[in-house]
Amino acid sequence: MTEQRRAYGAAGEARAAAWYAERGYEVVERNWRCSEGELDLVVRQGADLVFVEVKARRTDRFGTPAEAVTPAKQRRLRRLASRYLEISGVHPSSLRFDVVAILGDDLEVIEAAL
Repeated sequence: MTEQRRAYGAAGEARAAAWYAERGYEVVERNWRCSEGELDLVVRQGADLVFVEVKARRTDRFGTPAEAVTPAKQRRLRRLASRYLEISGVHPSSLRFDVVAILGDDLEVIEAAL
């Protein structure tokens, strides 16, 4: 991955984190990593926890950002969330998985996407 693509992805994650913060969520983790992979964002509102996958693309030439969250990617995100809960010891009242799809200047939040 080129440095330019990495920077674009990081900027997308920052936009997504700001979107959640503006709506009263606490950003608990950014780029949380373990041996199995990485969670882009973990946010909390009260006792509710949200695992957020951020996909940012400049164009839809290779499909929309949300289309990049394939069934295999969804399974991996569920495994990572389980690992996060195990390691952190957090016991949320509820949890959900959101996808933030950024295409150019447009940001779309798909709540409970998985």
